[in-house]
Amino acid sequence: EAATGLTTAEAEDIMALSVVQTGTLSSSVIAQEKAKAVAKNGMLEIIEPKESVNDIGGLDNLKAWLAKRENAFSREAREFGLPLPKGVLILGIPGTGKSLTAKVASSILNRPILRLDAGKIFAGVVGKSEANMRHAIQVAEAVSPCILWIDEIEKGMSGSRSSGSTDGGTGSRVFGSFLSWMQEKTTPVFVAATANDVSQLPPELLRRGRFDELFFVDLPEEAERKAIWR
Repeated sequence: EAATGLTTAEAEDIMALSVVQTGTLSSSVIAQEKAKAVAKNGMLEIIEPKESVNDIGGLDNLKAWLAKRENAFSREAREFGLPLPKGVLILGIPGTGKSLTAKVASSILNRPILRLDAGKIFAGVVGKSEANMRHAIQVAEAVSPCILWIDEIEKGMSGSRSSGSTDGGTGSRVFGSFLSWMQEKTTPVFVAATANDVSQLPPELLRRGRFDELFFVDLPEEAERKAIWR
């Protein structure tokens, strides 16, 4: 599973490197080298969070919701008939732990996390932006099961309401293909998105079926402030 998403040649080279370095097939070495291979395309990068769930003060409902889905990607869950989790959208004001929680989801769900840099999707050549989005989706599906993290999605997809007079409709087409993939995807790619300004998000992104759940993160109350200090 650590080698998922690599070509045969890449997998052979990385496994040989692992044997030379550690004397065995080490999943951590394979995962580190795979991160370098994924980073070559420039659209996605594998994040290795140093934080854990204990570094989050408060947000108990959100942490409990993620913890319940810890084994949702397993073969046993598929055989039992559980649906694949689609993702979660975390809304709230800046500085309340949205991005931190999205990264920590990697350790809670025990899956690698890939960050999609929406700014790198858009290109000046006609049709290149749409191709970049398709390529990023293909890489995420190849590496699955994984978490796809999109930080401040409302800024990355700000051109979704554009018209031909502004960018030729490129933003709308890129956003449309992303929405279609989220609705129809059958691969275990869990989308963790964060947003600061809900008014900038189109309603089609928020409707049920794109994300399993939406969470609003507010300023911490007294009990949460104490947990943050601890």
